[in-house]
Amino acid sequence: MGLTLLLANPRGFCAGVQMAVDVVSQTVALLPGERIYVYHEIVHNKHVVGRFQEQGVVFVEDLDDVPEGGIVVFSAHGVSPQVRQHAAQRRLETIDATCPLVTKVHSECIRYARQGFEILLVGHANHQEVIGTRGEAPSAVTVVESAEQVEHLNVRDPARLVYLTQTTLSTDDAGVIISALRKRFPQIKEPPSSDICYATTNRQNAVRQIAPECDLVLVIGSRNSSNSVRLTEIAENVGTPARLIDDVSELDWSWFKGDETVLITAGASAPEDLVAALCRALLLQFGGKLEQRDVVTEDVEFGLPASLKRLGRARGADLEQSRIRVGAYSFTADLYGAVPLTVSAKDGPRS
Repeated sequence: MGLTLLLANPRGFCAGVQMAVDVVSQTVALLPGERIYVYHEIVHNKHVVGRFQEQGVVFVEDLDDVPEGGIVVFSAHGVSPQVRQHAAQRRLETIDATCPLVTKVHSECIRYARQGFEILLVGHANHQEVIGTRGEAPSAVTVVESAEQVEHLNVRDPARLVYLTQTTLSTDDAGVIISALRKRFPQIKEPPSSDICYATTNRQNAVRQIAPECDLVLVIGSRNSSNSVRLTEIAENVGTPARLIDDVSELDWSWFKGDETVLITAGASAPEDLVAALCRALLLQFGGKLEQRDVVTEDVEFGLPASLKRLGRARGADLEQSRIRVGAYSFTADLYGAVPLTVSAKDGPRS
């Protein structure tokens, strides 16, 4: 008896999330005693947000809640030009933690709108990333949330049509909608490269590959995290039951008999210590073994945003050479609760 726990690699923090978290952390360190505000949740994870709140960071949904002249960080999901203009009018000092891959989609939206294209933005209309992207060219953008919606679209000129996608979509779901768009509008233009981010794709592919050999998939992530929800859907799509939990406190022991093979993964905004705590609890309760499955080895670097570097210079800190790097996690038996810890590598691409 005992569980077999398979840890998907990659999982958890992507480089964009790590950058956003580090931006807030370094802003707090640079400005001791000053109130730091963040517009929307910095990333969609209640633990990340809660830990910053404990440090005095204030999260707001309206820039009018930031005192005039105050310091505000824009979240990883990006904001519209209208939000930036509002911040400037209120003389706010802004620090931009937008994920570079989201910025890429914003740039594509601007470029295609200037070229006279009508843009079909595949994604969830109420997601902050989609709201920000649509704000770059609101008169040119129509949000498409489902394949069924495609049949009822009215476009100005099918020959001047392009689609873009929300970065955190399920590749499965996006593929269905894109196929419907291509069928309805054969001349539709696609972006130069996929808008769905490397981290979203890699985490989904890992679940898609490993889940079929498992009895259950546990995804660590918050319910307002689009990419975390998508991981549970990917597992269900390949026939394996999946549960989305914020942390170990949401485990239901009735899910287990004690001899299952369980895949554990985490959304791109979920901290790794939550994964480790889940492993410890399961192994303490049932015993068993822990194995990491390497599907793709990520080794990604982003630079800090220019706005944070400027703040560092003003406060006498040199951040010019600082980089954000995300690679594979290192295991220790005391942290994850298993001896021995094993790694099973699959030949696959690096990203």
